[in-house]
Amino acid sequence: MTFGIGDRVRVSGRRHAGHHRTPGYLKDRRGTVVRVHATFPNPETRAYGASGLPEQRLYLVDFAASEVWDTDGIDGRVLADIFEHWLEDSA
Repeated sequence: MTFGIGDRVRVSGRRHAGHHRTPGYLKDRRGTVVRVHATFPNPETRAYGASGLPEQRLYLVDFAASEVWDTDGIDGRVLADIFEHWLEDSA
């Protein structure tokens, strides 16, 4: 699935053994795509000597701080680059 700017997404909460680039504190959290980057070799497979193919699209996702942490009254944002294979539609 390819996402666009403004799309609501959820970071998958699935378990993953070994190297991965998705911060654990963002798993199962919802955010909004604010930038669509290019595609890159998958760092999760490259870490183990594979080619990283097929390439994965990278997205900049904006999360409300209150979605990520218990931030009673704090109005902040968390921005993170997340690879497409970790994102799900949250519409």
